[in-house]
Amino acid sequence: MSKEQSCVLKAWEVTMRKTQQAKKRANSIFGTVPVALQTDDDATPTEENDDESSTNTSTIGESYHEERVLPNGDYYTGQWYDSFPHGHGKYLWTDGCMYIGEWYNGKTMGKGKFGWPSGAMYEGEFKSGYMDGIGTYTGPSGDTYRGQWVMNLKHGHGIKSFANGDVYDGEWRRGLQESQGKYRWRDGSYYIGEWKNGTMCGKGTFVWSTDGSRYDGFWDDGFPSGNGTFKWENGSFYVGHWSKDPEEMNGTYYPSGNEGALEWDPKEVFDNLSEYKICSGERVPVLPSQKKLSVWNSSKRVEKPRRISVDGRVSVGLDRAFEKMNMWGSESGEGAADIDSNTRRDLDAEIMRLEAEGFIQSLRPSPVPMRLPKAGKKQGETISKGHRNYELMLNLQLGIRHAVGRQAQVVSLDLKHSAFDPKEKVWTRFPPEGSKYTPPHQSCEFKWKDYCPLVFRSLRKLFKVDPADYMLSICGNDALRELSSPGKSGSFFYLTNDDRYMIKTMKKSETKVLLRMLAAYYNHVRAFENTLVIRFYGLHCVKLTGTIQKKVRFVIMGNLFCSEYSIHRRFDLKGSSLGRTTDKPESEINSNTILKDLDLNFIFRLQKAWFQEFIRQVDKDCEFLEQERIMDYSLLVGIHFREASVAGELIPSGARTPHGENEDESAPRLSRVDVDQLLSDPTRWASIRLGGNMPARAERTMRRSDCELQLVGEPTGEYYEVVMIFGIIDILQDYDITKKLEHAYKSIQYDPTSISAVDPRLYSRRFRDFIFKVFTEDD
Repeated sequence: MSKEQSCVLKAWEVTMRKTQQAKKRANSIFGTVPVALQTDDDATPTEENDDESSTNTSTIGESYHEERVLPNGDYYTGQWYDSFPHGHGKYLWTDGCMYIGEWYNGKTMGKGKFGWPSGAMYEGEFKSGYMDGIGTYTGPSGDTYRGQWVMNLKHGHGIKSFANGDVYDGEWRRGLQESQGKYRWRDGSYYIGEWKNGTMCGKGTFVWSTDGSRYDGFWDDGFPSGNGTFKWENGSFYVGHWSKDPEEMNGTYYPSGNEGALEWDPKEVFDNLSEYKICSGERVPVLPSQKKLSVWNSSKRVEKPRRISVDGRVSVGLDRAFEKMNMWGSESGEGAADIDSNTRRDLDAEIMRLEAEGFIQSLRPSPVPMRLPKAGKKQGETISKGHRNYELMLNLQLGIRHAVGRQAQVVSLDLKHSAFDPKEKVWTRFPPEGSKYTPPHQSCEFKWKDYCPLVFRSLRKLFKVDPADYMLSICGNDALRELSSPGKSGSFFYLTNDDRYMIKTMKKSETKVLLRMLAAYYNHVRAFENTLVIRFYGLHCVKLTGTIQKKVRFVIMGNLFCSEYSIHRRFDLKGSSLGRTTDKPESEINSNTILKDLDLNFIFRLQKAWFQEFIRQVDKDCEFLEQERIMDYSLLVGIHFREASVAGELIPSGARTPHGENEDESAPRLSRVDVDQLLSDPTRWASIRLGGNMPARAERTMRRSDCELQLVGEPTGEYYEVVMIFGIIDILQDYDITKKLEHAYKSIQYDPTSISAVDPRLYSRRFRDFIFKVFTEDD
């Protein structure tokens, strides 16, 4: 999708939310600002007495017919009620635009016609000034669209007939072809199948009218990609894997009858398809929702005259940005290229700013200098003798020492299918007096269970974990630390003293999910060395014997924030908005506080090579989680600010740190030159990896005060040199009946797109869309 298209979609989605607030404001705005008459030499008797006229037009009563020439030259004739159009009326703007149709409380609402001076015309349904409902748009060149609209965009089923003879009949989403549809070119050739963002993408069929040949298979970005079959009219066909890269192409030709070998190159299909362009839409200079109704200021006011939209919305920067957009077609062709650099820059600025003008202008707060957060204490409470979980810790350490110490070295990472069987587990009894295989201990008797021990042993080898170091971290003389409060799921977390490993208690349902997906997880982390998915090192269970018969299941994971860099800010990002803000007052937030989506005030800019790798890996990881029906995961992000004054104020990029005022002289630091050298020389990458100790730039953002659920704030141009640590966590929640019921219940009360509990496919898409806005390439 082009940059302009993404801007259009962003603006459209923001406006969908904002328009509900605008509707509530409409009546109050029009009620307090009366629309006065234009007096001239030919004034009617009603217009000669300003006071009488003003009283008459503002009196609440039945609607009446009115003709008005407004101060800027606009003209309205039609029904009038309580200071604004209401009923059927006609409005002419001085630029030649015209609306004839129904009005409701000052808003174009119902059926009507909107005409442009170019000759373009829309006839259909309006809602709050937008083309919304069923309608037909005819462009000045002859393009015609008949179908459904939502807020000025083709959205739903519709038929678009282009001036050159092409026709598209199918589904639209936010102004672009999406889902199922059929596109017929003027020569009779056609494509029928799946679409995405205005291009042929997914499964579909292309039929050539010239010779009757056809391609059935998968598509990507308008060309065959993946498995597909090309058939000739005589019955012969070619089956294979298709790709734009000739080295990835392979297949088999099957002739019909006794035909010989065919001298044919599958790349001819790509050359032929490049001639079949998807027509781009027409550009329209102004949309109906942008047209303003001129109003008088009260004689007591000294401000300059202001303009309010016909639908009661204030004139916002978004409207100006929309004037520069092509809202009418797929934009998969040349249309986007027509926008010059100045317009593109203005477009980005306008959309991201969305600053309101007029009576309820929303002012952007002035950015205050950023400071390092208060340093938090070392996390967790040491589990010493007398602690409620002291014996559980001893049991865990005994079990780990026994399980890891007696296991043989892994010879091969190629495991048999039986190794992943959930029934593949080892029980060991630990009596206090000891046994042939277990040492004596001071705890009560318990039983220890290892799930799929060979698999986790192989994972530890794959993650380059030394068995001796592993045992020393968990089972050494230092006690574990218990985090002060359980997580949202009710699980408790324990940290090793060296912060390398985290131990989480598991519900039975989570254990089943991990065992179910274990084979896929193993293959995924083995295939992708830079995976961002959390690392699992062991899955165990402690069962207390006697009258309690308590079972405690737990998993051992890598601690994402184990780094030589101090973590100043922590964010847990999902891409949802409901409840995604910290509930702590500012005074209680420190470096250990986990902030959420609506607390995020940065955009992170990665060096080009790392950004490309980041995009690829997030896509692969999300595809894996989607296939395993996992949702509710998040990207945990830690930030270390590299430059701060002795007073604790963060120093933006380009500013000099006074001598001796570094925040932490002993902490590792990388200059800009060092960063560039590290990234350009792969041999020096040992100190950083994707998601670990990555140098980057964080651009500060500011949220608008009138947009409560704005996930990504507006860039301020203020940059900070940072070191980043991030990874995908909480990957053991499948979309079970509990989550389905949660989704159904919350959807009644809230916007379904704002809640966390959604189908894994939708969750994956929303998560990626959000993350790819927060992380961008550093130019």
